[in-house]
Amino acid sequence: MENEFFAAKTDDIAPGTSQVCQIEGKFIAIFNDGGTFRAIDDMCPHAGASLGEGWLDDGCVTCPWHAWQFRLSDGAYMQNLSLKVETFPVRIQDGDIFVTIPPAK
Repeated sequence: MENEFFAAKTDDIAPGTSQVCQIEGKFIAIFNDGGTFRAIDDMCPHAGASLGEGWLDDGCVTCPWHAWQFRLSDGAYMQNLSLKVETFPVRIQDGDIFVTIPPAK
């Protein structure tokens, strides 16, 4: 069973920016991509940098350490689409951002 958690307020994440939160022991980066909120695993699989500290451009986040780019919609690494970071469903209600996290295995 999946669980939904409060993550942030929409007003706290301006368009083109992100906020990192910790939910169920996971660091999750929440991005405001032109009014669409997306949530992905905050850790870059290459060297462990915070993707939430990266920059957002055209629906992709660029890792601040080595410029790896990940698509926010599905977490795909843009240079090898078979490599992905985990993405999480987002729901907005009354200015609150809720993220659904699958249970730990």
